[in-house]
Amino acid sequence: MESVYDKDYRKIVDLLIAARKKAGIRQVDLAAKLNKPQPFVSRYETYERRLDIVEFMHICRLIKADYQAILSAVFGGKR
Repeated sequence: MESVYDKDYRKIVDLLIAARKKAGIRQVDLAAKLNKPQPFVSRYETYERRLDIVEFMHICRLIKADYQAILSAVFGGKR
């Protein structure tokens, strides 16, 4: 499995981006809520930086994304 280039990881990030945009939250605003600089958001959204599970959960909470729906969309039928 390739780290940040893995297709499942890319799908998760794509779904996070879509959820952020749907919520009307800009990268800079999300970064502020995370107490991170804006490039933090930009880097994971362009697959330059891999999120860990805690960061993923915080981001989902802040953009009001359903983490279970995201994971199910990516891994739902996989074993």
